[in-house]
Amino acid sequence: MIDARQLPSPDDPADALAAVVALRRYADALERKAVGAALKQGWSWSDVAQALGVSKQAAHKRLSGSVTDQDS
Repeated sequence: MIDARQLPSPDDPADALAAVVALRRYADALERKAVGAALKQGWSWSDVAQALGVSKQAAHKRLSGSVTDQDS
């Protein structure tokens, strides 16, 4: 897990913004891998969407091209 206490202060914009970019990349990669695993385990796009707090259409549109889609 990422320890928020070790993130740079927003008072140091260069370090803080670099951390934002790194965290977004990490979150995107984690999301793609987790969605891929969920689909392989038999989750539907509706299940994935509910877990992510978005609509089925939004989840499928954003993620279907980056994971193995077994449940279109």
